[in-house]
Amino acid sequence: MPLLNSTIMRLNEITTLIENKSKLTLENESVIKQIFKEINENGERYDIDEIESWFENEGSWNTKDVRTRIVNISHYAQSKFEQTDKFRIVDDSCSDNDPCSCGN
Repeated sequence: MPLLNSTIMRLNEITTLIENKSKLTLENESVIKQIFKEINENGERYDIDEIESWFENEGSWNTKDVRTRIVNISHYAQSKFEQTDKFRIVDDSCSDNDPCSCGN
């Protein structure tokens, strides 16, 4: 699945915000985690391989370990979001005498 334009804009934001692209600080990692969290919360889905390819081809991320760390963060953020998304509470307050929008 190709990356959405909105996702690419967020990846560009990471590139702009991180000054030293050869070594990530804890603050850098926090910023990257937050951006990927927001991408997921906005309902955007991405393929991890596409994220990796984007950073490889972007041009300024020359250190493979840093690119790998960003890809790992993106994968963790997506996996964490998918797990928590499965456990959203469904309203079961409707009954036969009190129909709701779900059709029951």
